[in-house]
Formats: sequence, C-alpha cells, structure tokens
Amino acid sequence: MRKITLLLGAWAISAALWAQPPSDPRLLIPEEAPPLNYRWVADPLSIPEDVEFGLPASVTFDDDGHLWVLNRGPNPISEFDEHGKLLRAFGSGLFGRRPHALRLDPEGNIWVADGSTHIVVKLNRQGEVLMTLGVSGQAGDWDEAAGTRLLNQPNDIAFAPNGDFFIAQGHLPGERGDPRVLKFRADGTFVKSWGGKGDAPGKFQVAHSIVIDDAGDLWVMDRENSRIQIFDQDGNYLRELKYAGLPCSIDFAGDYIWMVNGFTGQLLQLDRSGKVLAAMGSPGERPDQFGEAHYVAASPSGEIYVADVTRGVHKFVPQGQSP
Repeated sequence: MRKITLLLGAWAISAALWAQPPSDPRLLIPEEAPPLNYRWVADPLSIPEDVEFGLPASVTFDDDGHLWVLNRGPNPISEFDEHGKLLRAFGSGLFGRRPHALRLDPEGNIWVADGSTHIVVKLNRQGEVLMTLGVSGQAGDWDEAAGTRLLNQPNDIAFAPNGDFFIAQGHLPGERGDPRVLKFRADGTFVKSWGGKGDAPGKFQVAHSIVIDDAGDLWVMDRENSRIQIFDQDGNYLRELKYAGLPCSIDFAGDYIWMVNGFTGQLLQLDRSGKVLAAMGSPGERPDQFGEAHYVAASPSGEIYVADVTRGVHKFVPQGQSP
C-alpha cells in the first residue's frame, strides 16, 4: 500500500485536456478576504499500487463519513473510509473520459452526471444501474412534445426532500452546450426547464453545479458569469451573488458555505447568506495552490476536501488540528 494523491494514466491525461481555463484574465483577481485559518495535509488518500486512479472531478461525503470521489480513470466511482483508505472502486465502462459530478441522494443512491457522453446515471450502492437519463453520445434538447429526451453536457444533480431532482447542464462556454436547469420527478418524469445562454437574470454562461439549501432554494453556479444564481424549485429567479473568480461548487456545512473558485485557485469560507468570510489559495503548483479547484466537500468532522481536476484531491484542516 502507498499513500498518493492520484496516479496519472492515459485516462487522466486525456481528461485533463478537457479543462477549460478562463478566457478573461480579470477573473484571476482574488477575492479580498481575511486568510482562511486552515492548512494543507499531504497524501490524504491511500490507494493500492495496482489501482489506476484518475484525476478527481468531484467529492462528497455519505452519512457514515465516507468520502466518495468521482475520478476520471477506468473505475471512476470510488469510496474511501474516514481515514482515506480506498474501500472499492467501480463503474468501469459506464461513462466517458470526463464524468463531471457524483452525488448521493437521500436514500443513498449514487448519481453521476457525465457531460462528456450527455447522460445522468442513477445506481444503487451495489453499482447496479437503476436509471439513465439522456442517450449516451447524443447531445440535444429534452422536448416532450417532440419526443426527444436528450441532455446537453449535464454537470450536476440536486435532490429535493419530496424526491424531485434537478440537473444543471451546459459545460463549455461559447456556442457549444445549452446551459439550463431541468426539473424531474423522482421516477424520471420531466417537469420543466429554464435558463439558456446569456448574462441576464435567469440566464447562464455555464451552469456548472447545483445545490439545494435548507429552505429548498436552488443555488446554481453560473461560472463564467462569476456569480451564483438562486431560484425556487419552480425556476423563479430570486437573487444572485457576485464573486471575483469562477464559482465552481459549494457545500453547505453547519454555519458555513464552502466554495471553490476553479482556475482562480481559491477555497473560500462563506456565511449562510453567501458573504465571504475568509479565503486561501491561488493558481499554481504549491501545496496551498490549485490547478482547478473543481468540487468541494466538508467532512462531518470539519475537514475540507477539494477535487482539483488537474492535480488531485486536496485536504485541509484547521490550524492546530492533527490530520
């Protein structure tokens, strides 16, 4: 057994080529905030020598405190115990080379949004496929009237308490992709969608990730517009939060919101209203820097994990706390 952040292979190198640096250098201006009183921890994951582990796209925790990492390798779904030991990795052949996000629904099922093949897949904990939305390899519109049930670069999934779920899609800026939110019932019945490309309220450049808060409102990371847009579950626009940088994902944890800022290379601590309290990081290759801070998750004990899709999994703990 050895401790590593990740093992680069052909799958990982190919996946890295899909990373999209910001086109506007002004987005690299860091958010003004006090320094975050956390420190980087080396080698957070323990992976056997014979396991090829690709670049991590997303991280999340289950109710047992186990870390789930979606990696862009041959077995993309991976579960780690509370000490960072790999328990299992599976999912071979289910996705393309650039799966984007992994989420766990309230029943513990595994959902993966794979923008590279335009599908969202629901699996049980044994890895059996329960539902697939979209058609692998086909990008298009979800139009019930026309009989087309296609997704276009799905990025993330969020779950309402009543079983409804929401997909944020549209990954690449520019002409490609269709950035919007789609709403479904628990059984996969389509309800509605909203969004489209633009910078007006309710429009997106890249609907990069989506999270539901305690009030049931949807927080959508409108990455290239440097903002988070907040909607009710019927798609009514409520408000927006503007940030320097490229908001990629957030995690609600206790009194705080944790946010990562993509190629801006930041980990930020927010209060529950979205106000920045503290920040750390910058673009680079030092231990306290990021290549692309893609997804973030807080453990039950307050440790912060970041999936850096160009470098590996980072772990941060409060200053003075042992790893």
